Amino acid sequence: MLKWALIFLIIAVVAGIFGFTNVEAASATIAQWLSGIFVVLFLGALIIGLTLGAKLRS
Repeated sequence: MLKWALIFLIIAVVAGIFGFTNVEAASATIAQWLSGIFVVLFLGALIIGLTLGAKLRS
């Protein structure tokens, strides 16, 4: 998912350089959403992993 966010970020930057403002805005929005979803899923997995790890140690 982070890979796709970076791809859309690159598309947004290239579109911005060439003046395709609609494509740039759409790609940037998609990149922001994917990055946000990635962060939420990562934090959820981290919390679950730390919780289960603590229970397994004790």
